[in-house]
Amino acid sequence: MATYKAPLRDMRFVYHELLKDEELELLPGMEDLTPDLVDAVLEEAAKICETLLFPLNRTGDEEGCFFENGEVKTPDGFKEAYAQYVEGGWPSLTADPDDGGQGMLSIHYTLIGEMLCSSNLSFALYPELTHGAYNALKRFGSDELKNTYLSNMVEGRWSGTMCLTEPHSGTDLGLVRTKAVLEEDGSFKLSGTKIFISAGEHDLTENIIHLVLARAPDAPPGIKGISLFLVPKYVVNFDGSLGERKNIYCGSIEHKMGIKASSTCTMNLENATGYLVGTLHKGMQAMFVMMNSARIGVGIQGLGMAEVAYQGAVEYARDRIQGRALTGAKYPDKAADPIIVHPDVRRMLLTMRAYTEGGRAMSAWVASYLDKSEREPDPKKREQAEEFIALLTPVVKAFFTDIGTEVANLGVQVFGGHGYIRENGMEQYARDARIAQIYEGTNGIQALDLVGRKLPQGTGRLLRRFFHPVDAYINENLQDQQLEPFILPLSKAFGRLQKATGVIAQRGLGNPDEIGAAAVEYLRLFGLVAMAYMWVRMARIAQTKLETPEARFYQAKIDTARFYMEHLLPQTSALFSSIMAGSGTIMKFDEDAF
Repeated sequence: MATYKAPLRDMRFVYHELLKDEELELLPGMEDLTPDLVDAVLEEAAKICETLLFPLNRTGDEEGCFFENGEVKTPDGFKEAYAQYVEGGWPSLTADPDDGGQGMLSIHYTLIGEMLCSSNLSFALYPELTHGAYNALKRFGSDELKNTYLSNMVEGRWSGTMCLTEPHSGTDLGLVRTKAVLEEDGSFKLSGTKIFISAGEHDLTENIIHLVLARAPDAPPGIKGISLFLVPKYVVNFDGSLGERKNIYCGSIEHKMGIKASSTCTMNLENATGYLVGTLHKGMQAMFVMMNSARIGVGIQGLGMAEVAYQGAVEYARDRIQGRALTGAKYPDKAADPIIVHPDVRRMLLTMRAYTEGGRAMSAWVASYLDKSEREPDPKKREQAEEFIALLTPVVKAFFTDIGTEVANLGVQVFGGHGYIRENGMEQYARDARIAQIYEGTNGIQALDLVGRKLPQGTGRLLRRFFHPVDAYINENLQDQQLEPFILPLSKAFGRLQKATGVIAQRGLGNPDEIGAAAVEYLRLFGLVAMAYMWVRMARIAQTKLETPEARFYQAKIDTARFYMEHLLPQTSALFSSIMAGSGTIMKFDEDAF
């Protein structure tokens, strides 16, 4: 039987202890967000995830969404669960108080988002998309659009989507063909087909607000001719009531490997009424706000899957008895020892734990900069935070979803044959986690974004937002003997990252294929180093708390950090060697020989 318990103790460690140096309490709007209040919110989120959403996870997977006559019905219990979610005020958590929101920070949303994804990833996608649509509309929508739509989205009565992909146009959005024709009243009529639209149609909310990429007749070719439009499922009347449906319909839903309780729709627009968001032909500027939010959110999906898979694997490893420990029976009163005594099982569990706790720390660290980019009064510091977020967004999306899939697969392996059986729950995590490496830009595309766009931007200006603080931290603590088992491996791995950065930049000037060939391995190298930096900081904090009543918690943190440094961070050496090998054998291989 699958179980989930929100990791509140570790979240409190990350928020109250690890992020203490980030001075989040100094940001505007934090005056009333006391530590006790934050803890209370996290505890309430844990309750709804553990008791309401997690019990629907397996049944939602088995039942899936039902499509008939253009309508989508979510699995039994989802509509009622969403109503309770709305009643608890969760859709308004980080929204502006002017729109009826609670004004909490992105770091709070990140921690709660992890719990949602762990407990029920399919359910989590519905409010996550609305969150992204709200952010884009809040920043780029006209006052009229914001006054009409935002408060209802914040309340949870209306939901949101983003409609980018078309049958012929995935990552290359410059190929979008959906047309938008201007009407006399200032609205537009949109016609085209969008595919893979998460939550494009469902029965959870009264209205669905689609943000649609389309092209006006006079638009320049390529990405520069794309505009963003708001297309509601039901047009809103002057008095705020819902009017008639305006020709945007679900044509079908996909039958998927995982996240089966999340509707993935083909949406057909036939002269659908839409309203321009932002400036004509500048739609990507607004859409990137939503996409970047979604990419960080997808990274959290990987983290959430890792956490619930780890918990299930630990519980099973304690209970399942098979064989005896290699050094002799540990439980002689039993017919066999529990498998947690075996070195390889421990290797898998520690790998899962190190990636999950490291990911939680790293995601919170990145989220803290997202809050600074939005709330920091100093324009210079705000700009620096924006550059940090731009650099780390592809890393969070790709690295976290890679390790999420790895950890979910390790969970299946710990269970052995029972992991392959549906009723134990572990195989669902492997299936659900897999999509996160694909949507919102495949991880290969994230790697190209990091190496091809973010590294050279401003002659390496974005890189300095990460390299400089890590380098300063290493130099500051390199002589600390107590920290030596952690700081020295970080220093060596960081040196590899620096050298790989320079080599790729130099080679890429003469041959762009060098960038493409190294991108995925470079992103992995970057992610491992960033996580190592988190583990060193956590180990340093834990070393000062070993005389407290919670010494066991802090000792486990130190021991996990040591495992990461000794068993996972050494991947950076192999990655560095592969990056140095270049693109020759990859690109010279005869295409006809594949």
